[in-house]
Amino acid sequence: MPSYPVNHSLYVLLWNKYKPVLVKLMRDSEQAPQEYQFIPHEFRDLNAKEKGGHSFTLEAHRGRAINNIKMSVVAQDLIEILAKSATAYELMESAIYEFKMDKQYMLTVTKKELKKEEPAEDSASQEVTKEVKEKEEA
Repeated sequence: MPSYPVNHSLYVLLWNKYKPVLVKLMRDSEQAPQEYQFIPHEFRDLNAKEKGGHSFTLEAHRGRAINNIKMSVVAQDLIEILAKSATAYELMESAIYEFKMDKQYMLTVTKKELKKEEPAEDSASQEVTKEVKEKEEA
């Protein structure tokens, strides 16, 4: 009797097929958010009864999701593919990318700049470092 895979990794092959498109969308999102219209049957054929539908929002940085995607197998499989792509991972090193797919299967990719640390935190850490160095010299 054959064993069939559980929902996990159900969408990996689909995302892998679109990996070049995803990387291009990431690169092009430098200037403005990019959109790509997927064909609905590609997702429905894999799992027509996906809990919560196929829509999701994924915020990714350094090959990891920084928002909660536990309820979306589609998003989990997407980050798995992006993390394995050297180019996508490199792009995620310097920015946060938001991948948002709506109920009409329109994927929007938006690049968000990383928030810089507040100067107050930097100066406080510099003062502690300075104090440590002074104590070491004494």
